Amino acid sequence: MTTLMQDVRYAFRQLYKKPGFSFTAVFTIALAIGVATAVFSVLYAILIRPLPFDQPDKIFFLQGYSPQGYTQPAAYPEYLHWRRNTQSFSALAGYSRGSANFETNGGPVPITSVSTTDNFFQVFGVNPILGRTFADGEDQPGKNDVVVLSYESWQQDFGGRQDVTGATAKIDGRPYSIIGVMPAGFRYPISAAHAVYLPLHIPKDLAESKGSHWMPMVARLKNGVTSKQAEDDMGRAMESYAVENPDAKGRRMNIEGIAAHVVGDTGAPLKVLLFAVLAVLGIGCANFAGLLLARGVKREREVAVRSAIGATRTRLVRQMLTETVMLAIAGTLGGVLLAFLLLSGITKLLIAALARGADVQINIPVLVASLAVAIITALVAGVVPALRLSSIAPSLALKAGGSAGSARGQHHLRAVFIVTQIALALVLLVTSGLLMRTLAGLRSTDLGFTTNNMIATELDLSRGAYENRDVVTEFYNPLMEKVQAIPGVKAAGMIQIIPIQNWGWNSDVQIVGKPPAPKGQEQLAEYRVVTPGYYSAMGIRLLRGRLIDPKLDNRNTKPVTVVNEAFVKKFFAPGEDPVGQHLSDDDKTEIVGVVSDVRQNIYAPPLAEMDYAVSQVSAKNAFGYLSSMQLVVRTSMDPAGMMGSLRNALHEVDPGVPSRTPETMKDVIAEVLIFERLENWLFGTFAALAILLSIVGLYGLISHEVDLSIRDIGVRMALGATRAQVLAGVYKRVGLLLAIGVAGGLIMTMAVQKILSALVVLHLGKDAVTIVSLAAGLALFGLLAALLPARRAASTEPMTALRYE
Repeated sequence: MTTLMQDVRYAFRQLYKKPGFSFTAVFTIALAIGVATAVFSVLYAILIRPLPFDQPDKIFFLQGYSPQGYTQPAAYPEYLHWRRNTQSFSALAGYSRGSANFETNGGPVPITSVSTTDNFFQVFGVNPILGRTFADGEDQPGKNDVVVLSYESWQQDFGGRQDVTGATAKIDGRPYSIIGVMPAGFRYPISAAHAVYLPLHIPKDLAESKGSHWMPMVARLKNGVTSKQAEDDMGRAMESYAVENPDAKGRRMNIEGIAAHVVGDTGAPLKVLLFAVLAVLGIGCANFAGLLLARGVKREREVAVRSAIGATRTRLVRQMLTETVMLAIAGTLGGVLLAFLLLSGITKLLIAALARGADVQINIPVLVASLAVAIITALVAGVVPALRLSSIAPSLALKAGGSAGSARGQHHLRAVFIVTQIALALVLLVTSGLLMRTLAGLRSTDLGFTTNNMIATELDLSRGAYENRDVVTEFYNPLMEKVQAIPGVKAAGMIQIIPIQNWGWNSDVQIVGKPPAPKGQEQLAEYRVVTPGYYSAMGIRLLRGRLIDPKLDNRNTKPVTVVNEAFVKKFFAPGEDPVGQHLSDDDKTEIVGVVSDVRQNIYAPPLAEMDYAVSQVSAKNAFGYLSSMQLVVRTSMDPAGMMGSLRNALHEVDPGVPSRTPETMKDVIAEVLIFERLENWLFGTFAALAILLSIVGLYGLISHEVDLSIRDIGVRMALGATRAQVLAGVYKRVGLLLAIGVAGGLIMTMAVQKILSALVVLHLGKDAVTIVSLAAGLALFGLLAALLPARRAASTEPMTALRYE
């Protein structure tokens, strides 16, 4: 310990005497460790940290599929049959996530609601910290109106009162008795923070409908039962259900672990982040090793003197590694601070893009991992310079100019480091560039409408206030009149779900007079309910026939629909006129018009769609169909100036409806592309840091080579070499390093394209121009980095250089 403390004190003095070197080394480590710590925090929260449930490995999500292969949740009668006829589960539960209006002293606010079957909490095995959860049968219509609060709702809405159980909460205009509070951390769905849990009181018609597939399911396996056994058990239950209900024949069920389901499609891209982190760490390690090699050349005399007076090689290596570890610890502190700033900058992105994004934080496991990585990285980087420096013969180093014997060899090693850095930086730069191009392509996709001067806001009506009222005449029509009267409003309309934001409802379509689809094959089309002003607000063009007209299309006239081009292509022959044709539904709905396509999903072409008139929805069904709508407004001015006027219009019609902050359509698209934006931000940061480290390393190498070559340059210039020739010599060296590094990076990019395919698909023909441009840009930065040392070499005065030593 005495010797170790001597090494620590000596290391501190050495680093204090060289503040420039110390700062650069710590800065290099901090950049690499900062990125690594930020990503470790994300990976730990999403992929490693256990879910806040009891024995989460026994909890599974049940994903149903139609005979045609698309995802299809359970119908309520199916769920009841499977619950009765399976033996593998200790609990099989269904739920439905939605939104509700929670009335507070400051007015109504929108909250997340999760309506569940009575055994929902048994699946997760988590007990409430106050009160109880749902009792058997409490999910049936007509039973108790009770609510279980999440921990966040208990704290924020009720001030963490210990006597909250038994109190009343008014949700959707109805009084609910609070029966329990769940512990901190519990939530399902995982992204449903600040939620309330309600019993699943569904209407009789929906409870009996065998064709309405709307309910996701989760289950807990019994002890000793495997997921394969559970799948087989579910298969038998589905077959027995299909015997009584032939329409369900051919459906299948996939049982997926809850952890894998929560991660979903984000798992593979997140794992690629680990490779990106390793690349950044590799660049940082190479840069740090280069710094140590450069400093080692200047310490050769010092080490030779210590060796000559009796210091062993082991002691010398230990001393130098002690300095390295101290730099690593200081770099870790800076890296943790950088990671904190990085995560703070993308908190909203993380929460919106990842199911467990709210759980991302720098905690003890992450800090320990970061410190370990920093020390290991520093030791790996420092061991080669330490061994090389400690092996120098004292007799050689003590001679005048003795450093020349070892410096050249160290230059070759540093050159290898620089080439490696450039290659890794190019891989990250290409990945970031292709991600950026993909995101730009999605943002510029032809959506079928223009986003300029458009805003939208969600309207959610309370069941207690509107369930038995005509929401069209008593709320939506008065609201539309007031919105259209606002100065600057060019057009306004409503639809249940905004295009791009999500798919809508769909149904099987049959045209009168056309042969039915083959057995077992469905012909689906999306359907939505809209007001006439919706088309003008979205900028959707009428191509044939007419649009919906409340004067012609009301509750006393035959039902009509307006279809899009994709519908016509799917259900009609080329040249066939769809206007005047009828659907084979109960009311023989007539097609009265054809409009241009809009995308329901930004990643896929437009789907066949049917639009129905709000004015034709019966008063009896109005609340069921129209309890949640989206108001879309196109303005002639800056949309930001319309926000207050829209809120006032809503408040005048009904102050009990929560006023959400309207979003521009550009914001809506940005939210849809949230995960792509997160990927782009992370890899853009990685690429920028990698380039910075590589350029700093290249600058340091060339600058150090120039310092060591001053005498040689002076001799050459004294013998007639021109400044241009000296400059060309330096750039020849730089160009060679860049060429090898870029070539290595291109080869490496091709080699890891299978790994990168989780983020971007690489097509050599299509992406060649982009890749070559990025490689050329990196090379240009490298050439610029060498400009100052090259000019310094070219401006050397021969007489000054010859007196250098």
